[in-house]
Amino acid sequence: MKKLGLIVNPIAGMGGRVGLKGTDGVVKRALELGALPRAPQRAKKALEVLKEISNEIEIVTYSGDMGEREAKECGFKTKIITAVENEFTTSQDTINAARKMLEERVDLILFAGGDGTARDIYNAVKEEMVVLGIPAGVKIHSPVYAQSPLRAGKLAKQYLQGKVKLIKEVEVLDIDERAYRNGNVKTRLYGYLNIPFEKRYVQNRKAGTPLSEKAAQNAISLDIIDNMIEDTLYIIGPGSTTRPIMQNLNLPYTLLGVDLIYNKQIVGLDVTEKELLKHISDKPSKLIITPIGGQGYLFGRGNQQISPEVIKQVGKDNIIVIATKEKISNLQGKPFLVDTGDIKIDEMLNGYIRVITGYKEQMIYPIKT
Repeated sequence: MKKLGLIVNPIAGMGGRVGLKGTDGVVKRALELGALPRAPQRAKKALEVLKEISNEIEIVTYSGDMGEREAKECGFKTKIITAVENEFTTSQDTINAARKMLEERVDLILFAGGDGTARDIYNAVKEEMVVLGIPAGVKIHSPVYAQSPLRAGKLAKQYLQGKVKLIKEVEVLDIDERAYRNGNVKTRLYGYLNIPFEKRYVQNRKAGTPLSEKAAQNAISLDIIDNMIEDTLYIIGPGSTTRPIMQNLNLPYTLLGVDLIYNKQIVGLDVTEKELLKHISDKPSKLIITPIGGQGYLFGRGNQQISPEVIKQVGKDNIIVIATKEKISNLQGKPFLVDTGDIKIDEMLNGYIRVITGYKEQMIYPIKT
């Protein structure tokens, strides 16, 4: 029988929809703003796939929301290695859990969280174990994560069955969340973890924006501005590709937040999911987003304020994707990805979408859930 270590960081991703761009150090604030746990549900989606081989697996996990509840609800044989004593779990809880699993010599550590969680796993086990992340955080730059909870479950299943043999050493990346909330991205390499590798299941690391793209981004912004419709709300997603739109309109902006424009004037800066839903309830709306460089995600990474309900109300036909030709080229033919947390919304987005790549230049590009 295989031993599967399961670690769930129950507070991971809670800051996303309420506009906090992360959860490190702001759990109480996120709860005050109405944030709900995200990681437990995403962990269960991965475990649902593994239920097909539940008679071949024993799950080794922590108590309560750090894995016990999710494993038992999915019907797995479960071994609890210790209990969590704090009201809110901490990074030390994750480190302790991973170290215990190292002692237990589990075959694979499957963990749900974000880049901070991956960093904690690294601090605990370094390169001594094989691990795999279920994406549940706000910002996920590290390639230790699968593309979605479903793909995490599929890859874990195939690895435990011996169908995936390749183990790859990948980067553990994280950013300074305080600087991130102020619009500055400071990414640091912490080390490396070993993951079971199957290209179709794991995500790439996030790529930076080269200076050569600035002119192309500016051309895209001018196309957007020239075609703005009066009395229509424009939701401007985060990223350096959308920033020139605000700059050319001489408007304030939040580089890593979601801003709102109406008749070329700011009506909301760094808005939350709740504020977005209020604004779009009585106005025709369009959503402008750009894929994450190197990964290709349109939704589910760094823009959780644009929730499934927001996407549903705006509608796929009113989503405007912008990306330079270089950003598209760097995807090497791989489709855009979506991981909203709502299967029906992901399926709605599946297919093809128009992408603005320059001034009066467009292309059609695939989306795959």
